[in-house]
Amino acid sequence: MPPGEPSMYILLIVIVLAVLFGVIALASMYNGLVRLKKLAENAWSQIDVQLKRRCDLIPNLVETVKGYAGHERSVLENVTKARSRVLDSASGGDVGARIQAENGLSGALRGLMIQVEAYPQLMANENFKALQDELAGTENKIAFARQQYNDDATQYNTKRELFPTNIVANLFNFAAQTLWSITDAAEREVPKVQF
Repeated sequence: MPPGEPSMYILLIVIVLAVLFGVIALASMYNGLVRLKKLAENAWSQIDVQLKRRCDLIPNLVETVKGYAGHERSVLENVTKARSRVLDSASGGDVGARIQAENGLSGALRGLMIQVEAYPQLMANENFKALQDELAGTENKIAFARQQYNDDATQYNTKRELFPTNIVANLFNFAAQTLWSITDAAEREVPKVQF
C-alpha cells in the first residue's frame, strides 16, 4: 500500500459518516415537524367536530326561542347571521377567519342567552332546557378542544422556530399554526354573581 492510502480511506469514511449523520439529522427534524403538525391538525379536527355540533344545535335553539321571544328578532338574526359566517368560513381553509367567525358566533349566542333570561316561560320549557344543556356541554367540549389545539400548535410552532429545525421548516415550507385566542372583550370579563 502506498503511504497516503490508509489516510485517504479514513478521510473517505469520515466524510461518508458525516453525510450520513447529516441526512439522519435532517430526516429526524423533518419527521418531528410532521408529527407535531399532524397533532395540531388532529386537535383542530376535534374542535371542528364540536363546532359543527354547535352549529347543528343553533337552528333548533333559535326556533324554540322564536316561539317565546319572537319580538327579539335582531338577537335571533345576529345568531343566524353569525352561524352563516361560521359555515362559510368552514369551507375556506383559513384558520384565522374560522376562529374569528366562531368568536362572533360565541358572542351572538351569549347575547341570545342574556335575552332569554327575561322569559321565565321559555326558561321552564323542557325542549329549551334540553337544548341549553346540550349547548353548554358542547361549549365545554369546545373549550377543552381549543386548549388541546393551542397546546399542540404551540409545541409545533416552538419546534419550527428553534435552531436548526427552523432551517428545515423554512426549507420545506412548514407554516406556523394560528393559535385560538379570545378576541371578544366580553369573554374576558369576570362573570358577575349575585345572590
